[in-house]
Amino acid sequence: MSAGHETTTGPLPIGQFARLVQHTVKNDPLFQHQALQGEVSSWSVHNGNIYFTLRDDDGQMDCVMWRSARLRVDPSIKVGSEVIIIGSVDVWPKRGRLQIVVARIQPVQTLGAMEEAKRQLIETLRAEGSLDIPSRRLPLLPKHVAIVTGADSAALSDMRQLMTDRWPGLRTTVIEVLVQGEHAAQEIVRGLAVTRALARPEVALRLGLPPVDAVIVGRGGGSPEDLWAFNLEPVVRAILASTVPIISAVGHEQDHLVSDLVADVRASTPSNAIERLVPERQAMVQLLDEFDVRIEGAMQRRLQELRQHLALLANQLRHAPGKGIYSAKERLSHLNHRIQRSMETTVLRRKQRLAQLEATLNAAHPKRVLERGYSMVQDDKGGVISDVANLKEGQTIQLQFADGHAAADVHTIEPLEEER
Repeated sequence: MSAGHETTTGPLPIGQFARLVQHTVKNDPLFQHQALQGEVSSWSVHNGNIYFTLRDDDGQMDCVMWRSARLRVDPSIKVGSEVIIIGSVDVWPKRGRLQIVVARIQPVQTLGAMEEAKRQLIETLRAEGSLDIPSRRLPLLPKHVAIVTGADSAALSDMRQLMTDRWPGLRTTVIEVLVQGEHAAQEIVRGLAVTRALARPEVALRLGLPPVDAVIVGRGGGSPEDLWAFNLEPVVRAILASTVPIISAVGHEQDHLVSDLVADVRASTPSNAIERLVPERQAMVQLLDEFDVRIEGAMQRRLQELRQHLALLANQLRHAPGKGIYSAKERLSHLNHRIQRSMETTVLRRKQRLAQLEATLNAAHPKRVLERGYSMVQDDKGGVISDVANLKEGQTIQLQFADGHAAADVHTIEPLEEER
């Protein structure tokens, strides 16, 4: 190499360097999930994927939209259209080709004003420090989960099923709201206000419930317009006002909303929110059993070490001069008693802690609830019915008791009026 052209490393294989560039751009937030504007200067479809070029007077870049995202493409877009895309930079190492992988594309007149409003809201939140508030940790085992989402939606159905699979009988309150359309933001704000009320111990006590200790707000996937309520300031302020940890679970992995930025946890999908919040009961029981075995083993090893140490001291005393032997034996006896008492106290405390955890697990089991005089209502498919909104007159339901089950028909339905 000539002078003036120093290298930072030895010669790298070009493929390795291309992968390094790919890793760099894919892990830099500057190049991911960016909103970009330009004119479509070429447009072709191959194997279901859309390939096009986005340009303006200062430059251009190649873009690809995989066929899984094609349903979101406005049919009016063609060569010459002015568009806004949401995409991430990627590198194809085999060809050394840099391109933008597009998740969303919309004509400027449709999405431009919305994206600008979103950008301004994010800047306002950043300036006031709302994006720097430390996130709260989710509870290890939630006692009462509130879900704010669309009524009868696939997302709600998926969340309920997954929650039942992971922790049967976990107390859940669903606040059904509109999640898209003109009144969606107002509805979501109302739903979040209900969760704040249910998080207050005095309100929950009046209803005979444990206070809400975690909230999920979100919906399934859709177009940017469908998801836009979660980019609006009233919804963002309502999330910031939550008194308990809150999970934003809107759309799919590629959807990034302002609600994700202000929530304590961002879930990639509604189902992912359940996976992050609700532990698997069987796994928790197994973990407690492992802790019990490990604590017992550690105590036994420690006791064995102390017995060996005492045996060594006793052997030293047997070979020591007669003078002072009696007092040494007294000290040894006193030390032995203190060690034994200390170990017994430690073991007792650990066992009491394990017993408390086990009692908590058992108390949360649906069968324990049934044994206290409650019953569980299920539909003909075995799904749990937790509110009257899911009942119909004339419907046959199954009542599960601690010692059996019974079938019943619904004659009248009388919902409770909402407490104001």
